[in-house]
Parts: sequence; structure tokens; C-alpha cells
Amino acid sequence: MPNELPTATTPDTALVRAPPTETVALSMDTISGFEALQRAAKLLCRSTMVPVQYQGENGLPNAVIALEMATRLRASPLMVMQNLYVVHGAPGWSAKFLTASVNSCGRFTALRYESNGEPGKADYRVRAWAVERATGEKLIGPWLTWAMVNAEGWLGKAGSKWKTMPEVMGMYRAAAFWVRAYAPEVSMGLQTREELEERPPVIVDVPSTVETTDMPPREPTTGAEGVKAKLRERRAKSVAPAPEPAPAAAPETRAPVPAPTAVPAVAPAAPPAPAVLTPADLANMALSAIAEMDASSMGAVGSNIARNETALAGEYPRVLRAYQARRRAIERTDGAPA
Repeated sequence: MPNELPTATTPDTALVRAPPTETVALSMDTISGFEALQRAAKLLCRSTMVPVQYQGENGLPNAVIALEMATRLRASPLMVMQNLYVVHGAPGWSAKFLTASVNSCGRFTALRYESNGEPGKADYRVRAWAVERATGEKLIGPWLTWAMVNAEGWLGKAGSKWKTMPEVMGMYRAAAFWVRAYAPEVSMGLQTREELEERPPVIVDVPSTVETTDMPPREPTTGAEGVKAKLRERRAKSVAPAPEPAPAAAPETRAPVPAPTAVPAVAPAAPPAPAVLTPADLANMALSAIAEMDASSMGAVGSNIARNETALAGEYPRVLRAYQARRRAIERTDGAPA
């Protein structure tokens, strides 16, 4: 019929489906992912809400790295940028960020703290703990004692917060110990900002540059100036003086035979260089210290193990488990709080 409306199946009213859009993950593993990562980082660099080290063209490399770390952690890029610091040339997290990451990851209950004594006094100690939701196990971190604070020199550093807020600093450091022991993937192997500020800076010897002010100017090799330089070189070779004949060799004379001299005493051989300790050697030394550990030396042994985490490499988890088992045995024997 002439007045009949067209149906949805007629060519005039057929629905045109848009082609599906491709989803590209922000990553450095693929070219498309890396290009998308740079585009997102450029957007963040134009914002005035991000810290200064990420703003502008000079901050683009930092923004790309921070965005890639946020993608791996499944965290907000802005939160990562606001909590990632560079101290003495090394990146580090704020302790608040590590605590928030543990509390929000869903694998553990919120971090809690157990302390004894008065903050800032010789008997003060604190440790962090949380419960693993999958197993129900209570995961207890190492004790941070006031003796450890003094032994490491944290209290005597200029501008140290341990003098004005020992309780807060103790909880920050106890949380870092706990994350490093039970959830190192949360920190991605980085230390906290507070730990980096309290360690001495690494000084790298940079060789001095070679002075080039006394060197003759380099002749051009291309263009019209290059052609002129080659002509000057040929002309200098054509007018160069002939080499002078070598002087006649003098008659050979025999030198008198020297009188025999006394043979000097042989110096004793230098002692062999000390052998480099392997992670297995360090682990055996640590296990020996753990076996002899008591309640008075528990804090010092735990501090040494935490300080040598990098040197222990793959042996670190085994040493840490032995330390925790020995510590629980000591606490059961001495009646320390669990």
C-alpha cells in the first residue's frame, strides 16, 4: 500500500552496527600498550594536581613509570604519584601508602599494632600484625625495639622524627617490616620514604671529563670547506721536504760484565684476598645466630636479617621463617605477649 510505513527489515531502516573498538591495556610489553601508556602519561603531565616532578615535558618519563606501576598494582595513578618519592636517587613509597595497600588488597585484615613500654624509652617495642583471610593465620611481624632505633642511628640524625613522634615512626617502620615479610609484592621491592631518608646517600665517583680546549680545530670533511681542506692536505704533502738519511750506526761495544750481586730476600707472599660470601654462606651464618638467639638479642638479630635482605637474595624467606619460629618459641618460654 502506498501509505504503509516501512518496516525495520527494509534497507532504508536497516540498523548499521559500529565496528567493535579495540581495548588496549596500558603496558610496556607491547608497542600498542606502550603508546597508550605514553598518551595517558601526557594527559597527567598537563595536570596541576600531580606533583611537580611529573608535570610538563620533563616530567613525562617519571609519569610513564608511575603510571606503569599503578597499572601493575591496580591502584589510582594519582595516588601512586602522590605517594612515590625519590630520596638519594632511589624511589620509595610513603609508609601510609603501604598500609593502605595492605588494608585494601582484600587478602588480609587491616594492619594492627602491638606495643609494650612507653614510646621513646628503653623498654619500648612495637610490631604489626594482620590475619590472612584465606587461612585464618595470624601473621606477626618482627619487633621494632628502641635498642634497634639507637643501634641503627635513626635517633641521632638531623631532623629525625624519632625524637618528636616516636610512636608514629615506630608504627610506620613496623608496617614496613610486616609488608616486606608477608606481602613484598605490595611494595614492589621498594623501601619506604622514611627508610631512605635515614640511610646514608650513595656517592658515585664520576670520572672527570677530558679537557678539549687545547686540541686543534677539526678540519671539515663535507661541502666546499671539505674540498678546500683536502686540497690543502695534498699541497702540503707535495711540498714536504725529503726525509734526511739515517746516521751511520756506531760500532758495537761490549759492556763490562757486572759483578755478581747478592740475591735479595724474597718478600713473603701477600695474604689471599678474603672470599666473597655467597647468599648460602650468609644464610648459614644467620641460622647460627638464630639458633643462639634469646629474648635480649631478638631485636638485634631481626634488624640484621632485615638489613641483609638484598644480600640473602633467595635465602631470605628461609631465614625469615627460621627467625619467626625461633621467636615464637622464645615468647612461649618467656611468656611474652603473642
